[in-house]
Amino acid sequence: MTENEIANKIIGLAIEVHKALGPGLLESAYKECLMYKIIQSGMFAEKEKPMPLVFEEVKLDCGYRMDILVEHKLVIEIKSVEALNDVHLAQTLTYMKLGNFKLGLLINFNVALLKNGIKRVVNKE
Repeated sequence: MTENEIANKIIGLAIEVHKALGPGLLESAYKECLMYKIIQSGMFAEKEKPMPLVFEEVKLDCGYRMDILVEHKLVIEIKSVEALNDVHLAQTLTYMKLGNFKLGLLINFNVALLKNGIKRVVNKE
């Protein structure tokens, strides 16, 4: 599957989770439920995937962790905030650059309509 095909499936699963739970819960609840739906759908996913930082040829374990990585290709960063801001976008893009991933989804579950809380993030490097 391509990154776009994976992203489309993930968006559908995220909408299912949001319809069932609604807004207002903690990020961890949405992460666990989305992870469950991804695995149930037959896709491979890793939760809290460590992302080392390479600085001047040295690999540093700084505690960076991606929320979910799907099929070794798609970065998913989950939020439950009043509004997404530039820092959330930068965080997602940083994970993508560190792992050399092309596409990410920044999903804010704390919205009335989930499509308004989804941002596709493209690594143009």
